[in-house]
Amino acid sequence: MEQELFSKVDNYIRNLFAKEDKVLTDTIKSLDSENIPQHSISSNQGKFLQVMMMACNAKKVLEIGALGGYSTIWMARSLPDNGKIITIEADKHHGDLANKNIENAGLKSKVELRIGKALDILPQIISENKEPFDLIFIDADKPPYTEYFTYALKLSRPGTIIICDNVIRSGKILENDTQDEKVQGVQRFNKMLSENQYVTATIIPTVGIKEYDGMAIAVVNRNL
Repeated sequence: MEQELFSKVDNYIRNLFAKEDKVLTDTIKSLDSENIPQHSISSNQGKFLQVMMMACNAKKVLEIGALGGYSTIWMARSLPDNGKIITIEADKHHGDLANKNIENAGLKSKVELRIGKALDILPQIISENKEPFDLIFIDADKPPYTEYFTYALKLSRPGTIIICDNVIRSGKILENDTQDEKVQGVQRFNKMLSENQYVTATIIPTVGIKEYDGMAIAVVNRNL
């Protein structure tokens, strides 16, 4: 009953603020066609990312975990003409689909897709001496979330917003004896984040069509 209510409220908000167009609905459908799990963010979460981008006047965005490109499209649409998003996807099948969906959205000029393990690609980005990113969105495999966040700090500046999805895991983060490596990964991450002196951070619980989860939101205070 509660999940039904949460879904109805989520749909209410979506219809007011985050309606999907054909590009976005086609992107979601493409995951089913390619037998890829429906692990994309919701449209409301996509709109939330856009709001955060506007809050920090984001021109450079880094995404860790593209999947089929749904979240990438939401963020790329909020970039100015001279904006750029680098998105990383470990799975080539997922990355190839994301590339097609991004192209279908007419956003190829704003998106640079890199296929490979993020823990290999992030050091490469650091070595390229690129300007720091304004917003970083992490939504990938959970065990290395702490390591992803450490790299994100190295690619940030004071004022950069770092957002990490799926850090509540339907409340399973309360299970101290869990053997689930995804839960263990976010437990380790959440503890690290609470003690991190380089950011001001919190976790926002989320409920809706994606059930019960949460997003960590951090603003960088000073350089690593």
